[in-house]
Amino acid sequence: MAESGVVVVDKPADWTSHDVVARTRGLARTRRVGHAGTLDPMATGVLVLGIEKGTKLLGHLTLTEKVYEATIRLGLTTNTDDAEGEPLVRADASGVGEEAVRAAVGRLTGQIQQIPPQVSAIKVDGKRAYKSAREGKEVALKARTVTVAEFTVTDVRRVLDADGEFVDVDASVTCSSGTYIRALARDMGADLGVGGHLTALRRTRVGPYDLSRARTLDELAEEFTQVPLAEAVAAAFPARALSGDEEQRIRHGNRIEPDESGSGPVGLFAQDGRVIALGENRRDHMKPVVVFEPA
Repeated sequence: MAESGVVVVDKPADWTSHDVVARTRGLARTRRVGHAGTLDPMATGVLVLGIEKGTKLLGHLTLTEKVYEATIRLGLTTNTDDAEGEPLVRADASGVGEEAVRAAVGRLTGQIQQIPPQVSAIKVDGKRAYKSAREGKEVALKARTVTVAEFTVTDVRRVLDADGEFVDVDASVTCSSGTYIRALARDMGADLGVGGHLTALRRTRVGPYDLSRARTLDELAEEFTQVPLAEAVAAAFPARALSGDEEQRIRHGNRIEPDESGSGPVGLFAQDGRVIALGENRRDHMKPVVVFEPA
């Protein structure tokens, strides 16, 4: 059985995140496997999994910055905002120039309001939006504030077919968790008046974990490698070394004095390097939010 930690998988196309989790459970020989943020089946790239006690990290790792390489096709909308959906409205994009594309990208950069796709896992009145979409019902999804820190166009290509012209836009996107790249494609197309959808997506980084740390499922089957729990915590969060008394207090779920590491999670380590917990600073104390080694 694998030790507690994090596994960084290079997800293949056409696999759901749940498929990857199921396969990894077999490779790690444990049921305690979870993922830190899904990837659509069409997408490839970095999928971070927690193993054993590493599953306790997942709710905190999802709040990190993510980086994607994407291809957006202008001139066609779909009901899912990506290439897996059914075509809806076709428009000739021959009049869309590179300058207009870059201007539209600029308007989608920074802190923006984004409405999630109809086919998404957002709950409306207790029901997932994608379930309503499958039943042919359109639900009212509220716009959410997301941050697109970088939206860089790397190539603009024209694609001709019998009905007119598409414009394909390759781009790199750095964004906050909760940002839908499909929605960026949809909104860019709407802004330019021709519609758009996502045709390719590869996630290259989640927080500190990038493709250099990722392994394919075939590689993991040959040699199951993972990031040990202490190393995973140190890579993702500020670290604080505990005194012996502080360690005991944290292991019992009690508070200790705050430090200057900010308001986010802090990795709390014993003197011998073992990770004991994640803590968070409050006004006058630090409290454990996840305890890996309770008393």
